[in-house]
Formats: sequence, C-alpha cells, structure tokens
Amino acid sequence: MRIVIKIGTSTITDKSGKLNLSYIDSFAREIATLKKERDIDIILVSSGAIGAGLGYLNLTKKPAELRKKQALASIGQPLIMQAYRQAFKPLNLMVAQILLTRYDFDDRQRYINIRNSINELLLRKDVIPVINENDSIAVDEINFGDNDTLSAIVAASVQADMLFILTDVDGLYDGIPKKSKIINVITKITDELLEIASPDSSSGKGTGGMKTKLIAAKIAGSSGVTTFITNGLKLNLIEEAVNGKDIGTKILPNKKLQSRKSWIAFGKKAKGFVLIDANATIAIRNKEKSLLASGIVTVGGNFNRGDTISVVVQNPIEQNSIEVARGLSNYNSQDLEKIKGMSSSEIKKAYPNMVCEEVIHNDNLVVIK
Repeated sequence: MRIVIKIGTSTITDKSGKLNLSYIDSFAREIATLKKERDIDIILVSSGAIGAGLGYLNLTKKPAELRKKQALASIGQPLIMQAYRQAFKPLNLMVAQILLTRYDFDDRQRYINIRNSINELLLRKDVIPVINENDSIAVDEINFGDNDTLSAIVAASVQADMLFILTDVDGLYDGIPKKSKIINVITKITDELLEIASPDSSSGKGTGGMKTKLIAAKIAGSSGVTTFITNGLKLNLIEEAVNGKDIGTKILPNKKLQSRKSWIAFGKKAKGFVLIDANATIAIRNKEKSLLASGIVTVGGNFNRGDTISVVVQNPIEQNSIEVARGLSNYNSQDLEKIKGMSSSEIKKAYPNMVCEEVIHNDNLVVIK
C-alpha cells in the first residue's frame, strides 16, 4: 500500500506560531508504526515553511509582499526539516527533502523524473520523502497556491492508494463548521459541495481552505486515489482508516485516468482557454471525439502549440463559464484565433499550411468530470 499525507501549517505549529515539536514527535511515531509494521510506503507533503519562519522571528502576521514571504520560507524550511529529522531519527528512519514548483510538473520529462526520484527513495524502507512547495523562489506564475493541490498531484503521479489531508477540523461539515454534522462519505464532488466549502483557511495560518481540499480530492480521485480530510491533531486516525474504519470525510475515487492523461489534466497548468459551442460539447463529453476548430467560439490567453488549454462552455443560468475538458493544443493562440469556427475544408482552403485537423486530438484531451 502507498499513502500520501499532507500536513497543514495549523497542525504542526502551536498557538504561538512556533513548531509544535511534541506533536511532530507523536506524529512521527504513528508514521513509523505504519511503515514498519504494515510495510506501507509513506510520502509526506508538509506545509509550514512560512509559518515556521514567522514563529522563529516572533512575528504574528503573515506579510502580503511576495519577497517577504519568500524570505520567511527560506528561514522556516530548514527548521521544519530539522524537526522531522530529529523526530524520525530515534525511530531509525531518515527524511529526504524534495522542493517543487508548478514548473516542475509542466514538463513531462521533469514530471517523470519527480516520480522516479520518489519511487527510488521508497525502495529504501528507512526513508520518508518530505515534499514541500519551494516557497522561497516560487512566484504566482509557477506556484501551486496551496499544498493541498500539490499533495493531490503527487498522489496521482506516484499512483498512491490513499491521500490524507490533515487539517484543524474533523472534516467537511454540512453547515457551519463545528456546529453541524460531518459529511462522512462523498461519492462525487459537486458544485453544491464546493458551495458549502469555505474558500479560506479556517486558522488563518495556511493558504488553503476546505474548498481547495475538495478540489485536491477531485484531482486525486480522478487517478483512483481515495482521499480523507480529517483532523491532524487527533493521532492514530490514519491507522484507523488503513484498517478500514471511517474517519473524517472520505472522498471516493472516480474512474482512473491513465498516467499521461492525469498529467495533462492536473499536472500541467493551463495557459489559456477556448469557449466551445453546444455541438462540440456533446462531441467531447458524450462521444469522446477530438475538438475541432468549427466548435470553437472564443479563444482566450496567450499560448503555444503543445501547451495545455482549458475547454469551457457557457453556463446559461449563472452566465459564467464551466470547464469541461483540458488538453494539449495543436495550435498557438494566434493561429487558433484565425481558424475558430471554421470547418476543416475551409481551413485547408484559407490556410493550406495549417496541417492539423484537430485543435486537440482525443488522445491529448481529458474530460473533467
């Protein structure tokens, strides 16, 4: 069995903002038990670099300026690794640090290299890979925005069985947090569920609220990974879930995507979008057809051939767009603007040098459920 555990800032820091070393020690013992007694591969995705930097400098408020957050992350990251190293060392386990940005997943070869590196570390039964976003250098264009998303992409890439997103609440509530019931099992993440979820971090320390956790679960679920959202401060819940008990909110996986299509859908960042008409929507969703220029109404963004683009449709009720698919474009945005709405015969007549009949071939197109 292989599991990915994402641990949030509010879980590994105390009320003063400093690293909660007592909790980290207890958490390490739980992980060691699972790894040694159950022979489970464990990958840890840890937040907290900026929070640890804040605590170390006795600051109480996260700055808004990117350069200050990057500086705090560079201070906090070695503190986190030191804490994990000291916690796991008495248990005869070592930690291996992997720092990533969104750019590392954009390129297919780099994506494969990341997966191979993690798999190589897991071949050694005494190593815990610890992954974090490289906050000290990441900028808006190349960051994930939250480690929930990072953990889901990692879980998909290494073909994990389970993803645990540890937070400071017991799961997804069907109303006001801590004053209503926990939703125990989710079979499909719907727009209604996303409406229930708060977009912000409940503690104010992290970057992702419950909505980001549901989106992460959707990413993981599309690759066959079962996700649990649960309270990280309550120890031994991971072991209970591995033993088949229900904990927190459990999100069941959907039909499993092939590795390459999972990368197209979630590993690469979309560089632009196309708005398509009703006929193209039916062809893609129901008939698994390629996307042709004739079905494109609007082209948005600045992208190149081979970039990932989002395929959206108009929501007639709320007058907004809904993403229905993602794929690798055979055209850059400038050329696609010229041929949108045109049939294949019209394109060949007007632009004989444009040889690709499909804008996105079905092999490179992923429907977003």
